[in-house]
Amino acid sequence: MNQQRDTGYSLDGRTALVTGATRGIGLAIARAFAAAGARVLVNSRKADAVERTVRTIREEGGVAEALAGNVSRPEELDAVANAALTRYDGPDILVNNAAANPVYGPFTSVSPEAFDKIIAVNLKAPFELTRRLAPRMIERQRGAIINISSIGGLAPEPGLGIYSVSKAAIISLTKVMAIELGPHGIRANAICPGFIKTDFSATLWQNEQLVDEVLARTPMKRLGEPNDVAHTALFLASDQSKFCTGGVFVVDGGYRA
Repeated sequence: MNQQRDTGYSLDGRTALVTGATRGIGLAIARAFAAAGARVLVNSRKADAVERTVRTIREEGGVAEALAGNVSRPEELDAVANAALTRYDGPDILVNNAAANPVYGPFTSVSPEAFDKIIAVNLKAPFELTRRLAPRMIERQRGAIINISSIGGLAPEPGLGIYSVSKAAIISLTKVMAIELGPHGIRANAICPGFIKTDFSATLWQNEQLVDEVLARTPMKRLGEPNDVAHTALFLASDQSKFCTGGVFVVDGGYRA
């Protein structure tokens, strides 16, 4: 289905790298950015899924290129970063969306290996990618970095303790980025989605009892959709938010109000 370009949030002439861009929130962001005129560099672990997403965006009239690679692995992150810097003179926009949560339960049940994986994907990869790409943004004196956190980063969610820790840390890292990169015209903001219906969160929203509990305390009385987050990301990537940096934007239907 073709998406209409939102001229109020134009990204014409800009290049965006979106990690974890082949499904859920990342896919919605990639499509929204392309519809707004951005050249989208699509990143995810699996090359076939990346190519499929690129085809989808091109069929919708957008511009996209594939950058497959697991950004939690140093050698693959290096390859992704190096390739990104050669495309259209490098990204103007970076969306750190790729995430992992291999366990659900009390933090005492989390193995050291699972802990390391969560931190590697959710925190270290955004740090490393931003560190690699920021110098090009500094040269141009412009850029937008969007880190996808979670409402778990504001207050830990039951069964998601270490995931919540990683998402709290990415909020803090976002503020560091905003402070240090702001003088160079680069903005950094975090988005904290609530309960969004994606494959990643399927074990949560397919639990009817949990959904009932969530909706009972959600003023909007519905779960979120990926586009709810994508529209916020589009605002933060565009000049409409040119005085917004270091912000934490909650997209949860009022769940944490």
